[in-house]
Amino acid sequence: MEGLGVGSRVKHLSYGTGVVVHVHKRVYEICFMEQGIKTVSKEHGLEIIERIEPEYNISFNEAEESLMKILREWSDVTELVPLGDKWKDGVMILRPGDTSLKEKEIPIDAFFHKIVMLRDRLRVMEQRINAHDKMSDEDKINLQQYITRIYGSLTTFNILFKYKSDNFEGEKSEK
Repeated sequence: MEGLGVGSRVKHLSYGTGVVVHVHKRVYEICFMEQGIKTVSKEHGLEIIERIEPEYNISFNEAEESLMKILREWSDVTELVPLGDKWKDGVMILRPGDTSLKEKEIPIDAFFHKIVMLRDRLRVMEQRINAHDKMSDEDKINLQQYITRIYGSLTTFNILFKYKSDNFEGEKSEK
C-alpha cells in the first residue's frame, strides 16, 4: 500500500471509518468515529476512502535512529552505551592468587569500553556474514549459532549496562 498522509480517510474492518491523524515509520494513528484514536500497522489492509499525499518530513529522532542503525550494522564505529550509574568512576581490581604478585587496578570505564567494542565488532561480523555472497546458507547459520554462543558467554557483563536493551543475549533455553 502506498503511504498515506495526515488527513487521509480510511475504513478499517474492525474499527470502521476514520482519519489518519499522525504518521509514524511503521504505523498510523487513526481517529475512528466510534472507537477513538487507534494505532494501526501500515501493513494492515486499510480501505482508502480519500488519500492525502504524505509529507515526507522526518523528525530529527527518526533520522538519527536510521543513521545509528546503518552505522551499527555496516561500520566499525563503536556505539556510545551508558555505563550503569553505580559503576561511574569505579575501579576493577584483579588480585592474583599468588600473593607475591601485585594486584592490578583497571578503571571500570576503560574495561566497559572494551566490552562495548567487542560487542560492536561481533555485530559487524554478523552483518558481514549475513551479507556474504559466496557463503552457503548452512555456513551462515553455523557461524550465527557460534556468535550467539559467544554472546551467551558475555552475559556476565550485562550488570555493567545501564539499560537492559544493551545487554548481551545468548541462546534461549527451551523449558
